[in-house]
Amino acid sequence: MKEPKPWVRPALEYGPLLFFFAVFLLKRGETVQLWGQEYEALVFATLLFIPVLALATLLQWRLTGKLSAMQVVTLVLVVVFGGMSVWLNDPRFFKMKPTVIYLLFAGILGYSLLAGKHWLRLALSEAVSMDEAGWRKLTLRMTLMFLALALANEVVWRSMSETTWVYFKTFGLPLLLIVFLLGNASLFRDHALDGDGGGTDGSA
Repeated sequence: MKEPKPWVRPALEYGPLLFFFAVFLLKRGETVQLWGQEYEALVFATLLFIPVLALATLLQWRLTGKLSAMQVVTLVLVVVFGGMSVWLNDPRFFKMKPTVIYLLFAGILGYSLLAGKHWLRLALSEAVSMDEAGWRKLTLRMTLMFLALALANEVVWRSMSETTWVYFKTFGLPLLLIVFLLGNASLFRDHALDGDGGGTDGSA
């Protein structure tokens, strides 16, 4: 299968989220009437976001032949929680969706750590090559990170304005993930299998 151009994958991954953000800003403070029902901006943006994300995910699968577990789970939860928000005309379900996603991944990684499994390595082995100590440390840190992100999402959507939450979801959460990865650069280096520090163990 021919590898798509480098810009295609990030466009398909982040394009739907930016589309959601643009629709929300365009309709912010307004109501949209569809099928005899009035929807506020966030619910209307969610209504459009669901099929756009589904289409982008399908296109990425067709172009690359694979999807990450996070992409699949995210799509399922967007359909479920986003659909509930649209069906019940209640944006709170969609706002809770990131919390559920992060708690789910924290639970999976936490269990894998306790059970001595290496599920994170299975998911990221194509991009990262580390010894077992490195994978254990990264699994623990990612578990704690997902728990922190779940808490942060709950605090923001429950205590701040809807617009603030949309900005946080669109830009804040991805930025925090990037900061996390950059903050673990030394771990990737010290435990790389082809590096001088590979094979060392230590506390997380």
